[in-house]
Amino acid sequence: MSVWTPCKKVCFVDPKVGLCVGCFRSLEELGQWTAYTDEERKAIKRDLPVREENYRKMKEKKA
Repeated sequence: MSVWTPCKKVCFVDPKVGLCVGCFRSLEELGQWTAYTDEERKAIKRDLPVREENYRKMKEKKA
């Protein structure tokens, strides 16, 4: 059985925020992904667009 993943094969964790800049999961989420239940993964999936938007806004402010 395959497990859905938001991975975009751009695995780089920004150390200042602790998020992968490809999928916007935290280090803990990356490491535990396959151990999470479907419900846990769905909850994280719902948060990813907001994390991405916040990250991009933060980067624009610093530029």
